[in-house]
Amino acid sequence: MNYDVIVVGGGHAGVEAALSSARMGNKTLMISMLAENVGATSCNPAVGGLAKGHLVREIDALGGQMGLITDDAGIQFRILNQTKGPAVRGSRAQIDMDKYRVIARNTVLNTPNLDLVQEMVESLIVEEGEVKGVKTNLLNAYSAKKVIITSGTFLKGLIHIGEIKQEGGRFGEQSSRSLSDSLLACGLEMGRLKTGTCARIDASSIDFSVMEEQPGDAVPSPFSFRTDKKEFVKNKKQLPCFIAYTNQTTHDIIEGNFYRAPMFTGQIEGKGPRYCPSIEDKINRFRDKDRHHLFLEPQTMDATEYYINGMSTSLPPDVQQDMIHSVHGMENAKIVRYGYAIEYDFVDPRELRHSLETKKVKGLYLAGQINGTTGYEEAAAQGLMAGINASLSLQEKEPLVLRRDEAYIGVLIDDLVTKGTKEPYRMFTSRAEFRLLLREESADTRLSYYGNELGLIDDEVYAKVVLKNKQIKEGALALEETKFTPNKEFIAFLATMDEEPIKDVSTAQQLVARKSFDVEKMVKLMPEFEQYEEYIKEEILVEGKYARYIEKQGEEIERMKKYLRVTIPEGFDFKSVSGLSKEIVEKLETFNPPTLQAAIGISGVTPAAIEILHIYIKIAKNRR
Repeated sequence: MNYDVIVVGGGHAGVEAALSSARMGNKTLMISMLAENVGATSCNPAVGGLAKGHLVREIDALGGQMGLITDDAGIQFRILNQTKGPAVRGSRAQIDMDKYRVIARNTVLNTPNLDLVQEMVESLIVEEGEVKGVKTNLLNAYSAKKVIITSGTFLKGLIHIGEIKQEGGRFGEQSSRSLSDSLLACGLEMGRLKTGTCARIDASSIDFSVMEEQPGDAVPSPFSFRTDKKEFVKNKKQLPCFIAYTNQTTHDIIEGNFYRAPMFTGQIEGKGPRYCPSIEDKINRFRDKDRHHLFLEPQTMDATEYYINGMSTSLPPDVQQDMIHSVHGMENAKIVRYGYAIEYDFVDPRELRHSLETKKVKGLYLAGQINGTTGYEEAAAQGLMAGINASLSLQEKEPLVLRRDEAYIGVLIDDLVTKGTKEPYRMFTSRAEFRLLLREESADTRLSYYGNELGLIDDEVYAKVVLKNKQIKEGALALEETKFTPNKEFIAFLATMDEEPIKDVSTAQQLVARKSFDVEKMVKLMPEFEQYEEYIKEEILVEGKYARYIEKQGEEIERMKKYLRVTIPEGFDFKSVSGLSKEIVEKLETFNPPTLQAAIGISGVTPAAIEILHIYIKIAKNRR
């Protein structure tokens, strides 16, 4: 009953937290309400997407599991925003939900140092402000030096289907009331959020012939850089999705039943996700739209049941039937599972340090939806970092805190702990100031050093990343140093590629920066690049095209680093700083940022205030 680390919850955050903790040498216990639901994908049958794909790649680069499971369980792979710049493209995979859950659970059960028990945690054991373990519904007491709570939507979970309300953390599973009370008793600020899901329908009752087919990419790209790409492309079987549309009849049915919609009647109190609204919310907010996209996604490789992406709802069952039957191709659809909304408790993430340890209870870490996020990927990223930092703390080492210029994970956590959230937080590329540096394809070269140092990425795998990075840098340097003169021969050569002539001496980098230049043209220009694998060539091209912009972002980062090195002393008196407004002082006292960089991220804290604070910190240090 004695462990180094206890992980409460077996969702995506819990899986990553438990695996990282165990793999870093800690005796770890995962406590889950239902052992068979470890790794369950409660909502949509997909992993990744815009910005979310970046998170999965970064989880993988650090040694996490989500990318590997997705590659194994994936049934369709697509790169979104393919025609746009490399910084905003996003990988997305449809998954076999059943297979994903089985792989996740078996990985947990087969990992050394990791135990799994099916119980419900009812309270924390806390002594003198430090967590000592947990107590469960079976009256078992488990002791641990670190506890990571990844409770998802289970804290006082309340399900809404029309006028019907029932307690539950997921449909058919009970909610956790007492653990929420235990967290509140620790002095943690808590709130209420809402999310939801759509109906699932029987595939045999759908007329796909009148819908638009949406296939996967002809050459699928795996999420994990540890997956053998050639074998993956050769063996991966893919299924199509289908696109349908709502119509005026659908809208009339929904609008005519607003009076029965829990989110409009006041039945639901929690704030829902802004960027993943329910269908009734969309109809209410976007009355000028004649129709809305619906994506029918297979839930398993057998494709017997489909998820209606875009039709999340908490309307009553009879209304759900009518609105689904109004859609062309779903006139005879049989509903297998009705959609519902769920309200749940969350902890204000400003209660956390950047390590995801709570400020008020030593050794207690929180990860996932309990911190106000939405989505499998955001949860998994937090779970991984909580597991890593709990382990580092046990080793008496400094926590791993990724910077905003290092990773989307750094942006995610920094946003949460410095700014907090009043609605479910979702990651977007627009949230990252340095997204050109944080491309999906560079995740391994950016972060696998940390994974290797932590023991989560082995030396053989890491050696391949080192080689990849070396080749990309060599190629980028060659583009920068190779020069061409505007003589007849070279101008004629450019003409063979339908390229405009040059008037002055130009570098290869200047040429590949042209919008018209692709990998094929770059290799013709630089034949020595033929030796590289295709993905290396693509990265060299990106480095060449965006060299000036990457350089500018690098300069900006260097300017910021002077603040990264400045820590704010424990117990620093912000009120003593002359020149700070009362509002800024209050925010600094509330967030208690550990560094000036963290202070910069607080909404309303100005650059001028940072400069003043910097001077006073220097004065305080000199006095000591």
